[in-house]
Amino acid sequence: MSNVRTAVVIGGGIAGPVVATALAKAGIEATVHEAYPADSDGIGGALALAPNGLAALGVIDADDAVRAIAVPIRRTAMTFGRGEPRALPGLRDVAPLQVVERGDLHRVLRQRALAAGVRFAYGKRLVGADDGPGGVTARFADGSSAGADVLIGADGVRSTVRTLIDPDAPGPDYTGLLGFGGHADVDLDLEPGTMTFAYGSRAYYLYWPQPGGGIAWGANLPSRTYMTLSEARAIPAEKWLRTLRETYAGDVPGGRLAERTVPETLQVVGALHIMPPVPHWHRGRMVLVGDAVHAPSNSTGQGASLAIESAIELARCLRDLPDPSSAFAAYERLRRTRVEKIAARGRKVNSTKTPGPVARRAMSVLMPLAFKAMNIEKSMGWEQRHTIDWDAPVAETVG
Repeated sequence: MSNVRTAVVIGGGIAGPVVATALAKAGIEATVHEAYPADSDGIGGALALAPNGLAALGVIDADDAVRAIAVPIRRTAMTFGRGEPRALPGLRDVAPLQVVERGDLHRVLRQRALAAGVRFAYGKRLVGADDGPGGVTARFADGSSAGADVLIGADGVRSTVRTLIDPDAPGPDYTGLLGFGGHADVDLDLEPGTMTFAYGSRAYYLYWPQPGGGIAWGANLPSRTYMTLSEARAIPAEKWLRTLRETYAGDVPGGRLAERTVPETLQVVGALHIMPPVPHWHRGRMVLVGDAVHAPSNSTGQGASLAIESAIELARCLRDLPDPSSAFAAYERLRRTRVEKIAARGRKVNSTKTPGPVARRAMSVLMPLAFKAMNIEKSMGWEQRHTIDWDAPVAETVG
């Protein structure tokens, strides 16, 4: 039986509300502290939830609510330049990928957390923490504080909690790509539920049909200059559209998608990140979850799903093990190998998004052959078929 009864959760994005809801299910009272002054439904573009992520959301009864706001993707294809899309192999008997707007996902997860009795506090930017034998106290920029048995850092790739646990902890790496999303009012006569990964002559992009008409698309723009979200959004959307139209000119259908996207529907995401392995996931009564400790490249399609999985597993460990130290150690053993293996795959895929002219031509020949020879079950089954048995007790020694 655990001696943890209360938790301070830092961060109200994806992992924060999920871990707080799972803790409430486990009988542990949790309050989410968010730096933004109010709900942030409009922040971010579209993201994908893999079957394993939806399965993890089922533990807190949030899966159906997410499916209701998502676009299911049942088929994938790949294309190069002006070439025709080629179907990619997929796993048999798995639920479809679900594409959802990040702001909509935040809203649904927050509503589920509130229904479970989780409290939210806004305008709470963490500046420090006092960790002692009897509990931990979070200190915020507004002069307030909050105490609990444990402090959970779900505060993203720029995590303050990560630096409190380890001042020498690595920060996120820049992938060399800026992210954009948009909606083009155009009909490409695509089969519903199909997502196409496209390697243009200058940059990578992806696209899928929207149920209400038109095409949603995302762009990964190579850039030597790092730009935060605020810096990227300070540039007028019209200027970014000119850059995107120049970049994808001549690509099919990339050029048309860029031309038919208007400033009002362009989403500017800024720099895309990937977290290197984090040496220390926890210290004392503080622990990391989600992007704060493992943010794989967006190329994996697993970032949000892994954050949700880890949030559920952390709650299980705090439920079943006698103290924070043993719970955090078991949580890390359960999660580290899986998330780092997926992150390593993402790094390899990411490198294909910024090839030189010679490498790009070689890719158009070699990648279809590689997919044809791939054992999709062996390479992807372990990722997407992963499930969490909430009712199974967690042992202190995890194999």
